[in-house]
Amino acid sequence: MSDGPVFPLPEYLRRQSALLSQLDIHSILLIPTNDMKIRSNDVHFPFRASSDILYLTGWDEPKALFVGHHDGEEWKTTLFVRDNNELAERWEGRRVGVSGAQERWPVDNARDWESRLDALEGWIQTKSTVYIQQGHDQDLDTLVNRLVTTKTRERTVSGKGPISIVDPSPLLAELRIRKSESEISIMREAAIIASNAHTHAMRNTKGESNESEIQSLIESTFMKNHSVPSYGSIVAGGDNATILHYHANRDVVEDGSLILIDAGCEVQGYASDITRTWPVGGKFSQVQRDLYEIVLTAQIEAIEMCRPGNTWSDPHKAAVRSLSKGLVEIGVLDCSIEEAIGKNYDGRVREFFMHGTSHSIGLDVHDVGVIKPNGDDDGRLLEPGMVLTVEPGLYFPEWVETLNIDPKFAGIGIRIEDDVLITDGDPEVLTASCPKTVVDIENTVGKDV
Repeated sequence: MSDGPVFPLPEYLRRQSALLSQLDIHSILLIPTNDMKIRSNDVHFPFRASSDILYLTGWDEPKALFVGHHDGEEWKTTLFVRDNNELAERWEGRRVGVSGAQERWPVDNARDWESRLDALEGWIQTKSTVYIQQGHDQDLDTLVNRLVTTKTRERTVSGKGPISIVDPSPLLAELRIRKSESEISIMREAAIIASNAHTHAMRNTKGESNESEIQSLIESTFMKNHSVPSYGSIVAGGDNATILHYHANRDVVEDGSLILIDAGCEVQGYASDITRTWPVGGKFSQVQRDLYEIVLTAQIEAIEMCRPGNTWSDPHKAAVRSLSKGLVEIGVLDCSIEEAIGKNYDGRVREFFMHGTSHSIGLDVHDVGVIKPNGDDDGRLLEPGMVLTVEPGLYFPEWVETLNIDPKFAGIGIRIEDDVLITDGDPEVLTASCPKTVVDIENTVGKDV
């Protein structure tokens, strides 16, 4: 049972006000939390609240609904939650309950979740627009759809009642894309824990190992620091590292191979996301080192572009240019650097670097926010408070015959990823404490074995 929301109440109230001020007073806002997900039969996955209800209220229990409605004078907020139930709590854990929510959460009123449909029926019928995130509460969706579509003589005569349904998610996404100082503080904590986890795995691995053993080193560090994985960890040795979203995490990693680990943690709802690639034996071979230095140089140049006023695409373009130059220079690509880059940054380098360089990060590891409005290739301008990943990579899958990969490069996958805060000046790398230069990695791997 939570003692209260993560941030001081005024921060949540500012967020609510920023959202509600964009809505017509003849509308109603409905933000339900996530529903429980079945893992198998009657066993559920661990519950994780919706990021938007966390953003607006800090409420992290199941079966909750945030409502904003205007009473003719001002906006009023209500949080529908599960009330206390001694028997249920003995099985499933303590609940805050209605009284606790009323006392300690940033809303005008708290009410029993079971009463939400009866209360909303009257409220919705006085409004013209329903802002709702659908797909989380089937009974709520059914109610809203019925009230919007039902035709009655009274509605025909008076013209009153809801006539449209609008998804408020884009409005919330635009608010969430810029982080407050309080949010950034928690993201720094998540970044440090994840950095320490990667470092712990490096220090405790030497020679042949197993992907699952290395995963346990990472995730045990998360748990010891009161965090959870922010996504399914990728622990990929050798040729497995050429699969972008590899998740089996059970193969032997042979001495002399590289291991690619993409793993981050979540602290109080906020994610970190780090990738490091390192030799399990402690030393890069010359070929591994050459490719690694190309990726590292590309990442450094991309991070340098993470400044206010630059576009969202500028870090990616810097990475593509740098990777192209490096691959041409070592003979992986037998073309000009311009051909490797391509007219629209879609040249031959994309044979070995298939993904984008960045994504937003925050309450979701792939956080919300439109980054290329109206399909603009350059994307929006970067602003202070935005946090994004920077993660170039190179992948040489031995099993893809159409690429005609030189055998000395085959089976190597390298990605380096950091979380970067846009500031008024230089970019702040939140994950900077995690080793990533060749020297630092070689001085770390196996040191506690």
